[in-house]
Amino acid sequence: MNDSLLVRLGRIDRRWIFLAMGLSIAIPILLKLRFPEYPGPMARATFDAVEAVPQGSTVLLSFDYDPASAAELQPMASALVHHCAARKLKIVFMALWPLGKQQADRTIETVLNGFHPGYQYGTDFVQLGYQSGNEGVIKLMATNVPEQYKTDAAGAALSTLPLVAGIKDLTAFKLVASISAGYPGAKEWVQYGNGAMPDAFSIVGGSTGVQVSQLLPYYPKQMEGMLVAVKGAAEYEMLVEAKYPVDKPELIGQGRVRMGPQLVAHLLMIGLIVLGNLSMLASRSRGGAR
Repeated sequence: MNDSLLVRLGRIDRRWIFLAMGLSIAIPILLKLRFPEYPGPMARATFDAVEAVPQGSTVLLSFDYDPASAAELQPMASALVHHCAARKLKIVFMALWPLGKQQADRTIETVLNGFHPGYQYGTDFVQLGYQSGNEGVIKLMATNVPEQYKTDAAGAALSTLPLVAGIKDLTAFKLVASISAGYPGAKEWVQYGNGAMPDAFSIVGGSTGVQVSQLLPYYPKQMEGMLVAVKGAAEYEMLVEAKYPVDKPELIGQGRVRMGPQLVAHLLMIGLIVLGNLSMLASRSRGGAR
């Protein structure tokens, strides 16, 4: 590529750059491109934590986010529920955010009813729903779950649901997972759940990109595994799909689908930065020659 061409590229109309960026995002979305991911230590630790739970054990999944953060968090929530169900774990759903129950219900409909129709309500999974009180909910559950949740989300007494009839406190769960977008969420589960009864159960979490700095101090001791934004979801999906494949991977693999536009757009940005710098150097060289 000669100097004159590099100089002309440096003067390209910015509208062509905007068009290229738009296409780099639109085309992967339309084609639903899924690129391979190479799971990092956090995703592997999350996967291993779920794998370590004995089959038939009960786990608690707290949906601590709302639709505004679903683009980042829903893919990891779907993969986590599929992973737990594939290992025949009993699942108790709850939420510390008002719209968290809505997100959990969608996951139950899509993942449990869609891929694990044998899961029966009351014996294999229960939806406790949302409770107000922020970290106060966790504090009370640490010692007295029936006092915090007298009924499930539909109003049925816990004593009528075999899965939760005998639950007294958080020690009934082998694993607690919080998919969270902020306060209250994974940080509070570590501080007030694990903090009240260290080593009684494992904690894993999923977070948005902006929240992760609050959680890093707790990994890997208090929090055994952590998934960060769409990248973490995509890495975790790779691990889950490799061992527990599904016939409709597009429903469980949304993290990888959403990483496609990011990858192509980032490559375009890097290319433009390199060309911009080469054009600048070529312009200076031509100016010095004159």
